[in-house]
Amino acid sequence: MITIAQYAIMRFSKQKGGFGALEAHHERTKEKYKSNPDIDIERSKHNIHIIKPETSYKRESDNRIESAGCRTRKDSVRFIDTLITASPDFFKGKKREEIKAYFKTAVDFLSKKIGRHNIFTAVVHLDERTPHMHLCFTPITEDGRLSAKDIIGNRTQLTKWQDAFFSHMVKAYPDIERGESASKTGRRHIPMRVFKQAVNLTKQAEKIKETLDSINPLNAGKKRDELMPMITRFIPNMEVYLSTVKKYKGEFERQEKINASLKKEIESSKITINERMDAIQLQRNFDKLKAIYDAIPEEYRREAAQSLRVKQQRQPRERGDR
Repeated sequence: MITIAQYAIMRFSKQKGGFGALEAHHERTKEKYKSNPDIDIERSKHNIHIIKPETSYKRESDNRIESAGCRTRKDSVRFIDTLITASPDFFKGKKREEIKAYFKTAVDFLSKKIGRHNIFTAVVHLDERTPHMHLCFTPITEDGRLSAKDIIGNRTQLTKWQDAFFSHMVKAYPDIERGESASKTGRRHIPMRVFKQAVNLTKQAEKIKETLDSINPLNAGKKRDELMPMITRFIPNMEVYLSTVKKYKGEFERQEKINASLKKEIESSKITINERMDAIQLQRNFDKLKAIYDAIPEEYRREAAQSLRVKQQRQPRERGDR
């Protein structure tokens, strides 16, 4: 019988702004979330606040910064969005209170490390595939400076953070394991925004493919008129996506090797099943989108590029006329 390892997971994301978007996502203030189809809004009522914000994220952060008398710059990191979760198998069979206890243990860890007073929200999402918590805090040092660099640090310090997190969690959950750091494995975490890019682009690409497939000598002119606005929107967004995905080329190659010896890898790997599936799904999305992108006739690409150049040339003149 193969035993799948269970890992405690913690990731930091520095935020200089974007309070509204993150707050809407974390606090579930919308009725629908088109960018994330995994959210089951009917289950959102079961989400758990371990720490509930008293006001908006921006005000929570600003109040702490002002109270501490911190100096700020335009590019200052205003807060840290911390994602805490575990391997999906860890949560199997656990009741709501048991899941809450896991995340409460994680909150206790961060409270000791960065100060409970700096944390303004800690919400557990039970309305997605794997339970996870978003915990946000202002990176204020003990001597009253706003400094994500001092709090989070460099790669070496991040490794120490992960070691300390594991040491804390394993006391309460002895079966939890500490995976190897990305600095040792060369692995790169694939951010959710890359998958969201693929979802949005796939919708555009499918409409383009459907229209391309329907072209015949009798409707070529009409279909061309339908296609050009779609292609003009699609191509620049697709080129940004292609550039982003190139960063994860090494992850794709690593997955091919893993898949060749899957059983052995499951037994000995320091990567979660979730991460493996993320990389495989990204590769599938990439292959599908690239095939549609490459199928766009060269003449349409040239026309779309010309249309974009004209639009870009007009924008400076229009701004100058105001």
